[in-house]
Amino acid sequence: MHTRIDLYSDTKTRPSPGMRAAMAGATVGDEQAGEDPATLALCARVAGLLGMEAGVFLPSGTMANLVAILVHARPGDELIADSQSHIVCTEAAGAAAIGGVAVYPLESPHGIFDAAQVAGAIRPPGRTSPRTAMLCVEQTTNFAGGAVWSIGQLKGVRDVAQGAGLACHMDGARLLNASAATGMAPSDYAQGWDSAWIDLTKGLGCPVGAVLCGTGHFIERAWEWKYRLGGAMRQSGVLAAAGLYALDNHLEQLPRDHENAALIWRALAASQLFRFDPPVPQTNILRFAFSDAWIDNAGFAGRCLERGVRVRAIDRGFVRVTTHLDISADMAAAAAATMLSVAHEMRGEASGG
Repeated sequence: MHTRIDLYSDTKTRPSPGMRAAMAGATVGDEQAGEDPATLALCARVAGLLGMEAGVFLPSGTMANLVAILVHARPGDELIADSQSHIVCTEAAGAAAIGGVAVYPLESPHGIFDAAQVAGAIRPPGRTSPRTAMLCVEQTTNFAGGAVWSIGQLKGVRDVAQGAGLACHMDGARLLNASAATGMAPSDYAQGWDSAWIDLTKGLGCPVGAVLCGTGHFIERAWEWKYRLGGAMRQSGVLAAAGLYALDNHLEQLPRDHENAALIWRALAASQLFRFDPPVPQTNILRFAFSDAWIDNAGFAGRCLERGVRVRAIDRGFVRVTTHLDISADMAAAAAATMLSVAHEMRGEASGG
């Protein structure tokens, strides 16, 4: 059936007419030669947004994480990350397959761990153990439910890691959602981190791209890995123009996305069948399981899809729902009604009602 309301991910957005016009009208040049005006402007703007020296435009956030790992670590090293993070769950083990870098996964509530966990994961130097080289955090958390790291929590884990000589990297795929939720500037969250990036294809609604930022030296090395992983993008201004348009026009949408997630949460939380984790959403992501063991997440997602609402069944029996700029308040309300109907239907069937 045609999906009327797609809540599978905020990557499901499509370029708006204004964004398409900006892309079509972009002034372009050769990115490899540093001659593409839109790409240069986008990288400078995102670097300024994050309070960093420089940036590099990459095709995806997955590549941004991988490039950062390849710069900060060497084969045989180990990085620390949450067990449900992008790097662990959804990047095809690129750190290990391409970089030869192992992952030390931390179990934590809602994807937010503490300084003591980081300290406990840092291995003492030894002939038979990997070198702990890097700490990675996600802001906001992804499969762990869209939770926001506070400045204090970020500083705590960063200081422990850097004190032990680790590089610190922030997966900022939804960093702008964190800022929209709290009013804190992106640069406040990224302050003191060795590298960070934002995704253009999620809340900002672009068709392609992410911008990875750090010091000028870090970006020079990131460019080397960009070449090794596929090269420059030539007239990339057609894509970069979408990012510039989004930063000018779509940031104000992010709080509305959060409001729509809260709308869905209020409707579902009124039923005893849904168990939310985190209990209250902070941003545009909802994660819930079911209080009734007879309702399985994959079956629930399948039935919702049959009725035109697409949600995502994820690990550990959870369902993830993600709002974005293509979802209106009316669509959010309709989706919530469908999910309630499906859950009660499944519960009734299980009880023989």
